[in-house]
Amino acid sequence: MTVFGYARVSTADQDLTVQQDALKAAGCETIRAEKVSGSTTKGRTELAVLRDFMRNGDTLVVTRIDRLARSIGDLQDIVRSLKEQGVALRATEQPIDTSTAAGKAFLDMLGVFAEFETNLRRERQLEGIAQAKVRGVYKGRKPTVDVAKVRELQAAGMGPTAIAEKLQIGRASVYRVLNTRTARRHNTDANSGNQKRSAAEIERDAKLGLID
Repeated sequence: MTVFGYARVSTADQDLTVQQDALKAAGCETIRAEKVSGSTTKGRTELAVLRDFMRNGDTLVVTRIDRLARSIGDLQDIVRSLKEQGVALRATEQPIDTSTAAGKAFLDMLGVFAEFETNLRRERQLEGIAQAKVRGVYKGRKPTVDVAKVRELQAAGMGPTAIAEKLQIGRASVYRVLNTRTARRHNTDANSGNQKRSAAEIERDAKLGLID
């Protein structure tokens, strides 16, 4: 049975010392640390090493549960994986210890509150968008496609695929811009043709004496 520690900060300028000292004081024999965002488990190589290395009966210790995961989904996945391995999870600053019934219950409560907070945040965001739309100030997401640049590159002789590669956007986005431009040009030509035909018709009717 081995006690492993995991420390994490989000940015390179943050210090890991406080977490590492707390983990040493908690009896961790091996400590892995990394400076990477906790918004996802992707790219977190040190955590992956621990999860691969730990065995039945081992314990993983963190200072706080948000050092392990920043979303309820990731936390649940990690806890489920540790449980399948027979590894207990413990936090030094929170009453979390999945080897005990009370610790498991507290972890479950944290998950419920985190999900509740996420739902509230989403509701507040939707309410804010609705109010902004009523006031006429909601602009939505900024466009990710530089329409002017697409047209400039097309005018320079580049095809849709080359434009997409150069601007690092999808070809579908390029086609949408080009098709919109083509449709507008056709509409303009059609309107111009209608005006010309109308003038011709007026002149014909005048010659026939149908109009003054």
